[in-house]
Amino acid sequence: MQAVFQAKGLLSLPSNPKSRAFLSAPQQGFRQRLNLSNSLKPKPLPLNGLSVSHSGFQKFQGFVAKPSLISQKNRNFCRAEAAAASADGQSVFGQPEQPKIFGIEVNTLKKIVPLGLMFFCILFNYTILRDTKDVLVVTAKGSSAEIIPFLKTWVNLPMAIGFMLLYTQLANVLSKQALFYTTILPFIAFFGAFGFLLYPLSNYFHPTAFADKLLNALGPRFLGPIAILRIWSFCLFYVMAELWGSVVISVLFWGFANQITTVEEAKRFYPLFGLGANVALIFSGRTVKYFSNLRKNLGPGVDGWAVSLKAMMSIVVLMGFVICGCYWWVNNHVPLPTRSKKKKEKPKMGTMESLKFLVSSRYIRDLATLVVAYGISINLVEVTWKSKLKAQFPSPNEYSSFMGDFSTATGIATFSMMLLSQWIFDKYGWGVAATITPTVLLITGVGFFSLILFGGPLAPTMASFGLTPLLAAVYVGALQNIFSKSAKYSLFDPCKEMAYIPLDEETKVSCFT
Repeated sequence: MQAVFQAKGLLSLPSNPKSRAFLSAPQQGFRQRLNLSNSLKPKPLPLNGLSVSHSGFQKFQGFVAKPSLISQKNRNFCRAEAAAASADGQSVFGQPEQPKIFGIEVNTLKKIVPLGLMFFCILFNYTILRDTKDVLVVTAKGSSAEIIPFLKTWVNLPMAIGFMLLYTQLANVLSKQALFYTTILPFIAFFGAFGFLLYPLSNYFHPTAFADKLLNALGPRFLGPIAILRIWSFCLFYVMAELWGSVVISVLFWGFANQITTVEEAKRFYPLFGLGANVALIFSGRTVKYFSNLRKNLGPGVDGWAVSLKAMMSIVVLMGFVICGCYWWVNNHVPLPTRSKKKKEKPKMGTMESLKFLVSSRYIRDLATLVVAYGISINLVEVTWKSKLKAQFPSPNEYSSFMGDFSTATGIATFSMMLLSQWIFDKYGWGVAATITPTVLLITGVGFFSLILFGGPLAPTMASFGLTPLLAAVYVGALQNIFSKSAKYSLFDPCKEMAYIPLDEETKVSCFT
């Protein structure tokens, strides 16, 4: 036996096993059993006790398969057995087949349907919160659209970093389910409290008089920072709405989706989530429009925006509990896929080491330039456009109603572009797809700023169409934002994710830490 194991791997198989098998394989026909002279002749032994079967695979001499004695009747009987097992809902090997609905296994639907509902509710809430946060900080007394860059730099960024540090600490001590509820429930509680407590009482705890003194002492150059102090609860709502997009969507939902789905399910159903996100954008835009127009049916002296805000925050809270319910149901009624054990990780690089490593790569620098340049460009246009939007619609209800139409139009445009993006990638490739977004941003941005800077001579022509230069700037800016965002969501973001694929694992980890 020792010689047998030593010889294993030394005997190479013939390139054409069927044509050469007769050299060593025993003949099993009727002629061999009658030919006594051939059977008495000594046969050469295979090398070290090995032989080659008819199929060309190595096997031990002592375990050569016996000739097949299964008759045609037995074969038909086996086929009948397999057919009967299949008819009973079992596979040929005796394992029950999974029931299917529309060609999809029921266990898969138990995961995908709740995930789709969760994603719809999260994006539905995000659209309402995104439109509402702009209305609060832009139309508030003593504030303007110029407050947005200060908010994103000096309030939103530090709070996002602090939140992620806290999330990392909680992830080390809490289970996955406890971490999910601990993260999302404070968001739900805050938005409900804001609509029914913080906003109605904001006049009592906003330091308006103190902010006026500071503005008189420091001058209009400090209007942005002072406005943050003046309407601090509105700014807190702005930050929480931004965190909903980055934390609940990116961290909670996608982390949970990647945990419970297989690679095959992800390839099949994740693109549908993108389309569903734009359907949520369309419906939530209509919702914002409806509740913003409630002011028309209210009597004089009633704060119409407060009524609209209560209604929209009630929907946000309701959708939040639906998200929690879907998460609970999946964890308690759906079998989760088994994962292979994670290999021991190498020690991670520190923050400065990761930064130096990324800066040294030209490929990473180009990717970072793309992302940063888009962010700067869209913010330059967006802040200017929102300042014009406030001048045209100074009332919170009117501003919010317009933003509802804007969100609906963005959802429709993005949905159409996503259907078209697959054809663009297939026909023209990554390069053309990646250049469409900056090209759209450039052309529409030039048109928008040209109308603002040189729109005076065009005023008589605009008047013939029933437009003022201000209203024309609002509409052109809205079109610019719609086309830019739809191109970003359908082309720029997929191109950016594709660009990460060639990177090695260590570089990918450094990019996201």
